[in-house]
Amino acid sequence: MIAVTGAAGFIGSNIVWKLNQAGREDIIVVDVHPTDAGNANLESLKYDRYLDKDAFAAWMSDRGNAGQLETVHHMGACSSTTETNAAYLDENNFGYTRDLCLKCLDAGVRFINASSAATYGDGDQGYDDDESRIDELKPLNLYAKSKQDFDMWARAEGVLERVVCLKYFNVFGPNEWHKGDMRSMVCKGFEQITAGGQVKLFKSDRPEFPDGGQQRDFVYVKDAVDMTVWFADHPEANGIFNVGSGEAKDWNRLITAIFIAMGREPDIEYIPMPEHLKGKYQYHTEARMTKIAAAGYDKPQTVLEDAVADYVQNHLASNRHLSS
Repeated sequence: MIAVTGAAGFIGSNIVWKLNQAGREDIIVVDVHPTDAGNANLESLKYDRYLDKDAFAAWMSDRGNAGQLETVHHMGACSSTTETNAAYLDENNFGYTRDLCLKCLDAGVRFINASSAATYGDGDQGYDDDESRIDELKPLNLYAKSKQDFDMWARAEGVLERVVCLKYFNVFGPNEWHKGDMRSMVCKGFEQITAGGQVKLFKSDRPEFPDGGQQRDFVYVKDAVDMTVWFADHPEANGIFNVGSGEAKDWNRLITAIFIAMGREPDIEYIPMPEHLKGKYQYHTEARMTKIAAAGYDKPQTVLEDAVADYVQNHLASNRHLSS
């Protein structure tokens, strides 16, 4: 069997979908009691049973139960970059992950954990997924710190040689509707264009970047999930790995791709950068992808414009969730 935590969420439900495409239905899906939107992510997918996070933790405490699993894809966490409750993040993101990791290692279960590119902070230290340099990183928010705390713990305890921690960059794609303000700009941009024909982007307050020229490593969720499930079949590949496209693209290119996918002429308005984001806004992210390539992953990634077109035309336009 396979367990997917955060299964009612964005990347988690995409993993369940990918496993279904491979003919796997012997899946334990794990989440908090999902919202109606979260349930919508699962209702067309196939799995063996649903457990809430506490019930799953109790189930995993029985080594006989845990031993039934091949892999745990641990995607469950509070993913809000604006969360201010440090104690909650320490318990929910770090503590739960640490305890689940130890149970998996004890039972010989493959443990694949969602870290985050947010751990890289403003990028001054680069985006190199070298474990020896993770203590140099300076996360900009408490969410990122909670992910960094687990990466640091895993290295200090010597378990990074037996588990996988994946640093997801700017992932977009189907099944993210429930994320509210944390949805991708593809999703929000589509809604802005549908409602008013225009997209608003932040002006740049750094002279080296034009308005809309701020850059991100955008990665389609279907590509991110391909990389994620690859590790389940390659137990020799362990440690921290970036999950991105390996190419920084600016917001103007992304938004233009949405307009094109919708058959419309681009219309972008640039608005001032909010004061609370100044000094905390990433102007350039670009995953270094040499490590995962060296480990043996070689599947080509979807071109940005093609990924946006698939998402817009086959999911956003029809409000269609993934189905098995």
